[in-house]
Amino acid sequence: MKLLLSLKKIWKFYYEGFAGQKSWSRQVWLIIILKLFIMFFVLKLFFFPNFLKTKYTNDKDRGDYVIEQLTNPKK
Repeated sequence: MKLLLSLKKIWKFYYEGFAGQKSWSRQVWLIIILKLFIMFFVLKLFFFPNFLKTKYTNDKDRGDYVIEQLTNPKK
């Protein structure tokens, strides 16, 4: 019950804060959300492919590769 009351207070706090915004601040929030979406979803898909899944078929091989890369110094 106390948790529910706390969650209601938190929701009301944010709802009242966002409801009273000016129109330019809503546009700024939209830009921020769009930028975060691009950074975390789009860039990850294109620039950070899942290297281990394409190279190894099971978790044991992937784990062995990671341990080998972490423990062996580069020459």
